[in-house]
Amino acid sequence: MNILVTGGAGFIGSHVCEQLLRLGHSVSLIDEMNDFYPPRFKYENLAALERTGPIRFHPGSICDETGVLAFFREVRPEAVIHLAARAGVRPSLELPLLYERVNVHGTMVLLEACRMAGVRKFIFASSSSVYGLANQPPFREDDAALRPISPYAATKIAGEKICYTYSHLYGLQVVCLRFFTVYGPRQRPDLAIRKFIECIDRGEPIPLYGDGGSGRDYTYIDDIVHGVMAALRLDCSYEVFNLGNSHPVTLAEVVRAIEECLGKKAVIRRLPPQPGDVLLTCADIAKARAVLGYSPATPFLQGIEKSVAWHASRRATDAASPAVSL
Repeated sequence: MNILVTGGAGFIGSHVCEQLLRLGHSVSLIDEMNDFYPPRFKYENLAALERTGPIRFHPGSICDETGVLAFFREVRPEAVIHLAARAGVRPSLELPLLYERVNVHGTMVLLEACRMAGVRKFIFASSSSVYGLANQPPFREDDAALRPISPYAATKIAGEKICYTYSHLYGLQVVCLRFFTVYGPRQRPDLAIRKFIECIDRGEPIPLYGDGGSGRDYTYIDDIVHGVMAALRLDCSYEVFNLGNSHPVTLAEVVRAIEECLGKKAVIRRLPPQPGDVLLTCADIAKARAVLGYSPATPFLQGIEKSVAWHASRRATDAASPAVSL
């Protein structure tokens, strides 16, 4: 199948593209390569993809209507996996208009390109943050009371609803996947697990918001990729699925697990709870199990061990690289 992936040089996107290449699909990707975090990480991911197989890369914004449509008409995708977004709850409090433009307008640009280019399948990366404060865990896809407490979460709800509209009006097959706190190799450097591993290893303080009792349904990247591949195969008009691990872990437990794997103690800098953060996320994955055959296979501690091992290999590679004089 000919598949276009937005955000394909990012954390989740690069893993999805790798798996698509391994399965023999033709892969094109769009990525803005912006400076939300150091772009060199995305270029490293892109280099890894090019070692895996042939890709067609468009370095542009999903908000660029003309550029997006031209790339669609050039590569003629049969399916789109839409992972590009401005991510993160806390940054969305500071830049809500940017989040609305990229996550809502950008999604509409892609859906319009799908309509005009005759794409038949669209997978939308949503988020567990859509559940907000109004739901009792475990969170179910049919919960009616979605009350987001961050602009980021609100943009993801908007994206889901716009996807439904295009499915209803134009027959586009759509699957919305609500990701629950994804972690693993290539994770963004601003996210807790990677940040904690790097800081603890260097002996630097880690920022801990609240008392450490907040819980997240951490889900290893390989399990997320398997869920995306199952969604790609699903024949449907419009569906929404949780992709999580269904076993929440507290922030304090995360720190202890990393300490154990590294053999080092954390230096903790206590900070107040942050606006926009929920206390607990937990996915009900019964629907994904039944319809997609989704079954997360990586226990949390094993995922931490793999993340620490990736960090160690990256550190060794950096140490072996010769210094460059500028």
